[in-house]
Amino acid sequence: MEPKDYIVEKIDGDYAHLKNLDDGEVMLIARALIPDECDEGTLLHWENFVYTVCN
Repeated sequence: MEPKDYIVEKIDGDYAHLKNLDDGEVMLIARALIPDECDEGTLLHWENFVYTVCN
């Protein structure tokens, strides 16, 4: 699987809505899978099944 970049569009309780920056597709994932410091508008990089905050 190739690396992907996302933006956190919405935090909804225990879930986060992530928008793929390449194709605009939005997916819902468990909040526990992304770093604790994430908030709406945070840019994330996904690689090797791990999400990290982009600087």
